[in-house]
Amino acid sequence: MSLRQRLAQLAGRLQEPQKVARFQRLCGVEALPSCSAAAAAAPGEDEEKAEAPLPGDARRRERQPGASGGPRPPGGDRNQCPAKPGGGGAPNGVRHGLAAELGPAPPRRAGALRRNSLTGEEGELAHVSNWPLYYLFCFGTELGNELFYILFFPFWIWNLDPLVGRRLVVIWVLVMYLGQCTKDIIRWPRPASPPVVKLEVFYNSEYSMPSTHAMSGTAIPIAMVLLTYGRWQYPLIYGLILIPCWCSLVCLSRIYMGMHSILDIIAGFLYTILILIIFYPFVDLIDNFNQTHKYAPLIIIGLHLALGIFSFTLDTWSTSRGDTAEILGSGAGIACGSHVTYNVGLILDPSLDILPLARPPITVTLFGKAILRILIGMIFVLIVRDIMKRITIPLACKIFNIPCNDVRKARQHMEVELPYRYITYGMVGFSITFLVPYIFFFIGIS
Repeated sequence: MSLRQRLAQLAGRLQEPQKVARFQRLCGVEALPSCSAAAAAAPGEDEEKAEAPLPGDARRRERQPGASGGPRPPGGDRNQCPAKPGGGGAPNGVRHGLAAELGPAPPRRAGALRRNSLTGEEGELAHVSNWPLYYLFCFGTELGNELFYILFFPFWIWNLDPLVGRRLVVIWVLVMYLGQCTKDIIRWPRPASPPVVKLEVFYNSEYSMPSTHAMSGTAIPIAMVLLTYGRWQYPLIYGLILIPCWCSLVCLSRIYMGMHSILDIIAGFLYTILILIIFYPFVDLIDNFNQTHKYAPLIIIGLHLALGIFSFTLDTWSTSRGDTAEILGSGAGIACGSHVTYNVGLILDPSLDILPLARPPITVTLFGKAILRILIGMIFVLIVRDIMKRITIPLACKIFNIPCNDVRKARQHMEVELPYRYITYGMVGFSITFLVPYIFFFIGIS
């Protein structure tokens, strides 16, 4: 057997959903017998009874039509992601449900993670016997979700080091964009259910290979250490502990949630290392260009729009398209905001002569200002996001003559989703790097 055949055989074993299910059982997650029976049943009356909601459970069962009346999106009914033609693996067979705990009492919600607001789907009913692991992996999976990003990057920019925050965003945008595009090129399905238990299905309509959670969970801690060591005074051992802990928590959480195979995780990790090796030397150049070049805003906006248009070639609707637009819009907004901030002299990076920087002593005043900046800044950012969402969706519907009575369906149209995501999150990014720091300067807490 040749080396290529051995590698293909190894890859096939690492992609088996049985290994994901085995890891879940090891961590105390098992499908309920009723759910297993329903999954094995043929479509018909018995299946409808098996899928009926529990008493007091107001789960939705609608099927979502595809964009423009076309084929149904992967997020409908069983929320399948079709396998790549000629490729291996079966499409996802995910049923609607919620996670629940062991015990004689009727199953209850086990902190249903992130409900897919565009498909109405939720995680499966399951026995969860190890609750500390459940909450640990819930936290791990949130390290790759929007809530984390919208808190993490502003915290760096407002309270710690704007230069490091901006460059972390550059790396994040690059890694996530390449990861999302690669998913839509390879088009491998999510691990099949059964045997896998899908505890979270927010990204279930996307393809699986590589895991962008794993890519983000690898890129961010490594980039943090690369950008801060030598710039700030701290023992390197702290960074060497942070990287494997952060990375392994995020990666294992995706297997635990039933969203990725072992192969997806390994590929995401290695892909990120390759991206960092190739592109990290250019991060300083990109950040300096964003701040100082005369025509940087025009080039930034044009480049991010072009990258988005080039990548949106999906044959069916997927959350991947909106997520990619959101990533590119945020990156463009933060870059443009840093350009304006630099040119008006609002925030100036410390001179290279005084590096490495020492951590300032933590005082009540310092801590209070940090908390105040986070509270004021996040309230302003959330208001901006809400206002832009309320403006852009109806406006896009009106321009492209798309019915706006059902926002969920309207957002699945590319003509609505892309302008909404680009403009809304572009303004969010611009607010983070310019409008909010200007407010801090005006009220004296910068």
